[in-house]
Amino acid sequence: MLVPARDDAWFEDLFRAHATALFRYFVRRGPRDDAEDLTADVLAIAWRRRDDVPDGAELPWLYRTAGFVLANHRRKGRPVPVGEVPDEVDDADPATLALDDVELRAILAALSPRDRRILLLHGWEGLDAAGLAEVLGISCGGADAALSRARSRLRDAWSERLDA
Repeated sequence: MLVPARDDAWFEDLFRAHATALFRYFVRRGPRDDAEDLTADVLAIAWRRRDDVPDGAELPWLYRTAGFVLANHRRKGRPVPVGEVPDEVDDADPATLALDDVELRAILAALSPRDRRILLLHGWEGLDAAGLAEVLGISCGGADAALSRARSRLRDAWSERLDA
């Protein structure tokens, strides 16, 4: 099987296709001021490890790498409040608008970090079972099951909140 060349043109296509999604990933998870630098870090890793980026699963690979980059960034000792919302709302991005909903944030905060991660990767980043499997390092069946369980726990948390 002939592998496509991983040259400057490949990287430009990768950048054009996924840089905005990576930037939004970081904006939703930390201070907006750090999002550009973190996005650049992930793309630099993609360039250095371009032979490891799977064809057809570039975005899940980038999200998985972004998770590691964000974890390393947080370990540096700089506070990254979980509840911090960007100062400016981007009306074109429904995910950012959803962050303004205090009730939604409270319900998401009640979930486990794994459930929250799965739901956000699926709902905000648009990953399907195959993409979730790649990011989480599990099988597609496992990703489907994890998403189903996370959705069920979200419904339960939502019902509890409405009943309270």
